[in-house]
Formats: sequence, C-alpha cells, structure tokens
Amino acid sequence: MKLFPYGHATHPQWRMAAGLVLAQLRSQMALPDHAAAPTLGLLYITDHYAGEAREILDHLSAELPAVPDWAGTVGVGVCATNAEYIDEPAMAVMLCELPASQYRVFSGVAPLAAGLGFAPHTALVHADAGTPDVAELIAEMAGRTTSGYLFGGLASSRSQVLQFATSGNGNVPGHGAAGGVYSGGLSGVAFGPEVRLISRVTQGCLPVAPERRVTAAERNVLLQLDGEPALDVMLADLGVSLDQPREALDAVRQTLVGLSSPGEEGVGRAGNFGADVIVRHIIGVDPARRGVAIAEQPEPGQRAAFCRRDVQAARADLMRICAEIREELEPEEVTETTAAALAAGHESSAPHPARRIAGAVYVSCAGRGGPHFGHPNAELQIVRHALGDVPLIGFFAGGEIARHHLYGYTGVLTVFTDEDDGEA
Repeated sequence: MKLFPYGHATHPQWRMAAGLVLAQLRSQMALPDHAAAPTLGLLYITDHYAGEAREILDHLSAELPAVPDWAGTVGVGVCATNAEYIDEPAMAVMLCELPASQYRVFSGVAPLAAGLGFAPHTALVHADAGTPDVAELIAEMAGRTTSGYLFGGLASSRSQVLQFATSGNGNVPGHGAAGGVYSGGLSGVAFGPEVRLISRVTQGCLPVAPERRVTAAERNVLLQLDGEPALDVMLADLGVSLDQPREALDAVRQTLVGLSSPGEEGVGRAGNFGADVIVRHIIGVDPARRGVAIAEQPEPGQRAAFCRRDVQAARADLMRICAEIREELEPEEVTETTAAALAAGHESSAPHPARRIAGAVYVSCAGRGGPHFGHPNAELQIVRHALGDVPLIGFFAGGEIARHHLYGYTGVLTVFTDEDDGEA
C-alpha cells in the first residue's frame, strides 16, 4: 500500500489555506511512493472555518475531481504529523487510496445499509455530542460491524457543530440540499475486512486511589463503593474533609472517576488505567445520601477509581501505544538493510521499511492538546518520534470513540497498514 498524500495549513482566509494544502497534496501524488489515484478524502477543519464548511468541501471536491468520497468534521483544533493547530483557522486533509468495494461513506441522510455486497468490518465515526443518546447510537453502530470496533470522536466547536460526508461512487443515495455538510447524528466511513487497521487507545488520567466495586447507584449518583458511602470513600481517598469546605471543593474539582465493567481492563499492574476505562467528571455531591454525582449512569458491579489528569502518565501511555503499534508492524526477523534503517531511526524520524504504515488518524481530547503536554505540538511530536514521518491527520474532539465506548481525556491512534495485524 502506498503512502496517503496529506496536507495541512493555517491562514485567516480559508482559500489561502486550501491552496497550501492542495499544493502539498499534488506534490506528494507525483512521488513514486505515494498514492497517485486516491479515492477517499478525510477533511478536518477548525471551528474558525465552520461558517465556510460548505464552500471548503465544494472547493476541494472541484479541485480534486478524481476523489469521489469525503468524510470529516470540525474541531476546536486539528492536527497533522508533528503539528497541532489549536484555536486558530486551519485545515488538514488526507487522501486515501482504497478499493471502492472496501469502504462506504455514511451519514444521517445516507445511513450505513447492510447488504449490497459490502460487510462493514470497522468504521471511522464522527458524531455530534448534542444528539440524544449519542453513546447508545455509537454502541449500536459498533454492533453493525463484524469486529465491533469503531474509532473517531465527537465534533467540537464554539460555533457550528458539523460533519462532512459525501459520496460520488453511486453507492450512496443523493444528499440533497445538505451538500455533504451535516449537523447532528453520526457520519463517517465504514471499512471492509481488506482494509487493514491497527488502533489503540491512550489514557490521560492516573488513578489516585484503588479501584472499588460499585455496590449501589441510582441514575447518575454513586451511592456505595465496596459497601461504604461513596462520598466518605472519596473524601478519604482525597485526604480532605467537609469540615474544610474550600479545600474539599478544590480537591473535588480536580478529580474525575474512571469506570470499567466486569471483564474489562481497569487499573493495570503498573497502576495505570487500561484501555477499557472511561473517565467521567464529578458533577456534584449528595450529602444527604452520602453520594457522588458523575456525568454517567454507573451500574452496580462496575469498578470505579478516583483519578486526576496527569501529564507524565499521558506522555508515557502515548509512547506505550506507539510502541505497541511498531511491535505489531516490525517483523520477527529483519534483513540487514532493515536493521540499518531501524538503527538510523534512533537519530532520524524517517519511517523505516518495517513499519508499512500508509497513513494514520489521531483523535485526541480537546482537554489534552497544547499546554497539557508541556508545549505546543508536544503531543504530535511524541507520535512522530515513535512512528516517524508517516502521513497523519486528526482533530481535537469533545469525546473520543474507540470500540463501542465514548471516552474522555484519551487519544485514539489508528494506522492503515498492509498487514493483517492489530485488534481492529
């Protein structure tokens, strides 16, 4: 599989940014190791361009008429290899060369349909957080795929929340007046089993207390943990008391809750959260019932651990998933040439032959990007250092999608490869 052309740029005027992106795409398409006949475009824009979304999609489609299908969304930030554009006007585009029989673009107007000779194996999903029961819709969409694995995120915007989804290959009904730009619901691209993907979730929070079993809960209120009042457990774990309300309030404001279900990976041996843990905000306390209200509806039998955002843990976990992806792609036995390339990789970020990555999509939480990792571009620099200069684009989301879960404070890294490895 050849490398996917990609481009990214920032400029106050979207047409100038689009011109820079198109120049990058066209120059790469002329290179022998890059795809010359891409079929699917992925488009991410920051919310500064949200008002011109329709014009941007129309312009790119007209300038790249050989690319019939497009998908994407808006974020408070977008990213690309080694670069993050947060709170500034920017766009990122990747052109994927995939067999037309192995993917389908879907949206609320043109939902993913079963049959027609296509069996969805995985899917890249973009969703609107304002859609009722969005978490349930994500789980339902995962159930429509043979692997049960989704990856993607919730659009994030301080203005219009929108998604891109359009297809010109005749497999999807007409999109009418929407013109490929939508609000609400889910959209994205479903991939067949021949599109090889490796996907990993990286956590951004660190437990500050042991995991405990939820023994009583009502709606969104944790009532008991290991048979003890949840509020008392939390205060003890945080080392604060309601007799000192200011200190207690400050501590609670910095605390979140990590939840995992029976059989899922919770807190690992190293004391970090596993990939199955979903992190939710604490939204209040219930002194009368000694309960803790969270932005989720926990169920008895689940496990809960109080946690906090942690920069070092986030960096270490991001490096871990990149290392896992590299291990999946590197052969057990390497040639002398490949070994030399691997050795050179310690001093250079150039991709070596063993990696076999055509392109990558990275969706990170809007609460992780920028200063959270210490300095601008730090998060994407970690990925580049680990994987090399592989084509990569993505966005900073209001919630991250992986498997059938809706996460928070995580990153979801997915690579397209020619090897049948990985969990997706």
